[in-house]
Amino acid sequence: MEDPLYEKECRLRERVLLEPIGMTMQKLGELYPGFEERFEHFVAVDSTPGGERVIGCALLLPESDRPGFGKLMQMAVDKQRQGEGIGQRLVIEAESRAFGELGLEGLYCYAQKTAVGFYEKLGWNPEGEEFIEADIPHRTMVIQRPPVDAGEEPIPAW
Repeated sequence: MEDPLYEKECRLRERVLLEPIGMTMQKLGELYPGFEERFEHFVAVDSTPGGERVIGCALLLPESDRPGFGKLMQMAVDKQRQGEGIGQRLVIEAESRAFGELGLEGLYCYAQKTAVGFYEKLGWNPEGEEFIEADIPHRTMVIQRPPVDAGEEPIPAW
């Protein structure tokens, strides 16, 4: 990845998601070689005197193991900026891309149990039973593409 924000995104993912479970981006890359390049990356950026700072990110895997569904993964918001709506905006952007431009039927993610309410507020629904991943309780969360009324043009993603 050559985008200058990519390295900053990786540092945020490592700090918020991976370090708490004893993982690094390097280890992740070794476990899943070539996987990183398959993602579409969404980042939230704040301009600072020292340059742009990545304060949130989410990854969209357009082709998942679930036909017609994409998978939202590795969503992280800087701990100092949580509660400001950054995560909500990232999810909405990923949904717009998935349902508008890519024409997917739905999205799913493996949400930490503490984030289930966040996704429910955005219209996602829990599916199946709670499970453990990386020693953390998770739930599968799913959202279907919103129906388009007959005669109504779908709203294009921006």
